[in-house]
Amino acid sequence: MLVILKENVENLGRIGDVVKVADGYARNFLIPSKKVVAANQNNLTAIEHQKKMLEKKRAAEKLSAEEISKKIAAFTCNISRKTGEKDKLFGSVTTTDIADALKAGGIEVEKRSIHIKEPIKALGVHTVEIKLLPEVTTNLKVWVVKEGA
Repeated sequence: MLVILKENVENLGRIGDVVKVADGYARNFLIPSKKVVAANQNNLTAIEHQKKMLEKKRAAEKLSAEEISKKIAAFTCNISRKTGEKDKLFGSVTTTDIADALKAGGIEVEKRSIHIKEPIKALGVHTVEIKLLPEVTTNLKVWVVKEGA
């Protein structure tokens, strides 16, 4: 079944894309959740106008994400934690901790866009990937230091 996406769907496409999906997937999930509409002639002509508007919006979002990416690259993220023997952390540094540190520095980033490859459980410098948009990704250096030091 050919459908037009009304919102971004992971592993399927972006808003305004015309994609072919299984009939059951469209009828049972996508259409009831209002993520797609059937790709008929009326909907195709209506979506063309919306696509032009979307392209302008996407360009603005990308520009904004690139500016935030530059701020993140220049930002120094220091997180202090209590440590035990041999400077091992109690717990770990999470994406929420990093998002809160960025917010305190004046940079708004959703915690789900922060990707930690391995749990941060030691003092030192760690590199964390932040994916603002599928095409805009940056790295952040996170300094984990001993609390009270």
